[in-house]
Amino acid sequence: MAFWLMKTEPDVFSYADLERLGIGCWDGVRNYAARNHLRAMVPGDHVLVYHSNLDKAAVGIARVVRAHYQDPTTADERWSAVDVAPVRPLLQPVSLVAIKADVAAGGPLKDVRMIKENRLSVSPLTQAEWQALLAMAKTAWP
Repeated sequence: MAFWLMKTEPDVFSYADLERLGIGCWDGVRNYAARNHLRAMVPGDHVLVYHSNLDKAAVGIARVVRAHYQDPTTADERWSAVDVAPVRPLLQPVSLVAIKADVAAGGPLKDVRMIKENRLSVSPLTQAEWQALLAMAKTAWP
C-alpha cells in the first residue's frame, strides 16, 4: 500500500463532492510527473485530498478503487485518470501554513514533495509523512 497527496480546486471538485458521489474520477492531470504518479497507484492505496487555491488545506482521506486508465476528458493517450472513493474527512484540516511551519522547523514533513514541487498536483507521501499529517489533523489511522 502506498500513500499519496492529491490536490484539487474545491470550487471544481471538492472532498464533499467526492463524498456525495461515492466514487470520483481523478482526471484532468496534465503534468507528466503527476501523470506518472497516477499510473503508479493501485487499488487500496490511500490518498490525502488537499484543497488548493481557496482552502489551502488537506481536508480528507480517500482510497484508490480503480487503477489508471485513459483520462476520459481527452482523446490524447498520454493522460491517465484513477478512481477514488472517500474514506473520511479529517477531524481538523491541515493548512498549508501548518505544513510549511513543520517543513521550516525540520519536522517530519521537511522533505514533503508538495512543498518542494508545489506545482505538482499528485505526489507520493512516505508513511512517516502520512502519519505526521494525520496527527496534525487529529485523525486516527487506520
